[in-house]
Amino acid sequence: MGSRFKKGSQNGALSSYSQNLGSALSLQKARIAEHTARVEAEQANKMKSAFIANMSHELRTPLNAILGFSKILKKAESTDFAPEQIVEFSSYIHEAADHLLDVVNSILNISKIESGTTMLDVQDVSICEILRSAIRFIELKAKDNNITLHEEYESDLAILRGDPVRLKQIYTNLLSNAVKFTPSGGSISICVASFENKKLMVTIGDTGIGMNQAEIEVAISPFGQVDNKLSREQEGTGLGLAIAKGLIEQHGGKLEISSARGKGTVVATILPVEASEQKQKLSEKVAA
Repeated sequence: MGSRFKKGSQNGALSSYSQNLGSALSLQKARIAEHTARVEAEQANKMKSAFIANMSHELRTPLNAILGFSKILKKAESTDFAPEQIVEFSSYIHEAADHLLDVVNSILNISKIESGTTMLDVQDVSICEILRSAIRFIELKAKDNNITLHEEYESDLAILRGDPVRLKQIYTNLLSNAVKFTPSGGSISICVASFENKKLMVTIGDTGIGMNQAEIEVAISPFGQVDNKLSREQEGTGLGLAIAKGLIEQHGGKLEISSARGKGTVVATILPVEASEQKQKLSEKVAA
């Protein structure tokens, strides 16, 4: 009788201990999850605050230029300006307006990507033609900065299914970043090759300043900007990588970055050759 009572008491104690332990673990997990969510929210708020502060500068700079030079031109009739001065002031206004439009478009693009409302007009495209078009956009700046461009394309590349406008935007962003963060005398390599089964890999490698892993995570986040000397000296929203990553993923592909401080950066995009049924339907919807 006593042994049965003792055994029952032990079972009851073990059961109570298990219940208490389970409750304690559940409570601890809830606390950890709450703390993690709070830290992530605080980090996101800091990044957004920094992003908004940077956008204020990016928006005000061209706006001030437009207002300033337009006021000067407004007084042209009462001021003895030479014709070439008026042309020069007009070109400044045009450059500032172009920059302002780029900033606004970048903000709208990342907003659409985040909300999942970007529409793709999917069609047959040549990745080589897309890249050469993007290269033409940056080659003058690369030449001015004494940066050498190397191109290597595998023969008999398959035709890609994708949105040509968005694909050009992706590679223009990536190439612009490579030029922006590569010092004078450096080089940029653009390579295209078949990858695994029915995929194309495009790699853009530079001999620039590079990033560590923490900086890569910041650079590809929608509101993140790597804080270094070159990034502070350059104009731009810092959204290029985030936009490229979002658009690549909407094409059913992925973007990978390999980088090291002082050793340059390699950005690889992997895209499927054939569009998915979902994207074909999306193309039909856009066309309609």
